[in-house]
Amino acid sequence: MTNSDTPRALVPGALWTVAGVGWLVGEAVSASAFPGYSYATNYISDLGVPDVGAFQGRTIDSPLHVLMNTTFIGQGILFGVAVVLAVVVFRAASRRARVTAAVLAVVHLIGMVLVGSFHGSQRSTDGGTIVFHVLGAAAAITTGNLVAITVGIGSRALRAPAAYRIASVALGIVGLVSLVMLVVDSSSTVVDVFPDGVWERASVYTIVAWELVTGITLLVAGIRRRRAARASAVRA
Repeated sequence: MTNSDTPRALVPGALWTVAGVGWLVGEAVSASAFPGYSYATNYISDLGVPDVGAFQGRTIDSPLHVLMNTTFIGQGILFGVAVVLAVVVFRAASRRARVTAAVLAVVHLIGMVLVGSFHGSQRSTDGGTIVFHVLGAAAAITTGNLVAITVGIGSRALRAPAAYRIASVALGIVGLVSLVMLVVDSSSTVVDVFPDGVWERASVYTIVAWELVTGITLLVAGIRRRRAARASAVRA
């Protein structure tokens, strides 16, 4: 990461940080208003369903569904814009890594908009629109974790710390494995390791953790660089 890159990285850093904090707060507040909501057995998307009833054996009643759907869409937009801006700023990374990250981020954005617009409910199942929700969730989770892996590998050219590179790749791999286990565990009567909500959150929280780590890292580096530049200017 060059001296000129760091200050300009403050914007994507701030966007990633806001996205991560916004997700955790939006989910927690929405869950607090959902009677009997369980982080272990309920899906995250249950919080965005506007209907009151039952779906796949789970009771659905989310008074703050608008907040959660706004959180879904906001996450997609902030994450996507942050990646695209970072691609523009960090030109020292290979063109392949930058293009790959940008494309994945756009797909993630689209996936999150679909998740926030189409819901996992009995009504959407009867109407056939649940396919957009499922495809959106699968695309968003997959690409979000792939961005973490891509950035982790590509950031070596930026001289990013080894700990950051390893953490990024590890988070992405854990997220993808958790997504696979969610599919296997939820569709099998033989495999029953963890409840669906645990696997789903493991696949999503890796993305949130990565954007928080990346965002805070960029913010701290940018602020330190600015302070150092100002101190140098004063001494001059």
